[in-house]
Amino acid sequence: MFDIGFSELLLVAVVALVVIGPERLPGVARNIGQLTGRLQRYVHDIKRDFNREVEFEEIRRIQQEMESTVQSMQESMRVVESTLKHEVGRHQTGTAEVSPAPTVAEIAEVTAKESPALTKPRNRKKPDTQVAHSAPAAHATVAPAPDDEQFRLF
Repeated sequence: MFDIGFSELLLVAVVALVVIGPERLPGVARNIGQLTGRLQRYVHDIKRDFNREVEFEEIRRIQQEMESTVQSMQESMRVVESTLKHEVGRHQTGTAEVSPAPTVAEIAEVTAKESPALTKPRNRKKPDTQVAHSAPAAHATVAPAPDDEQFRLF
């Protein structure tokens, strides 16, 4: 840092010994050490405060970026919402003359009628085995009914 070599430190120590004297030199060295420690702590605190301010400034910048991003997303959501409302309103006015829009219950009812395999299977009666035995074997054969368990989806 200061580019001071060992020989220069030795020269300073000898001059201090001659000027200050051997009795007061330990007290002066202790005071210089304490002042040096305080100076190092002070410099360290200033660096820490400076780094903290830089980090806070970066956090503020990121916060402002996030707030602007949120505002732009909210604005685009408002635009999409108004567009959808406009389209729904236009669609409802255009189809209201033709037929009213089906309700959720009507859609569920039509879906249940059209796709019974997706609904709960009904309990089917198995064919009566006595009817199959009463007919002559040469004329009619009755195939066994499929088991409901193998066709159940849920």
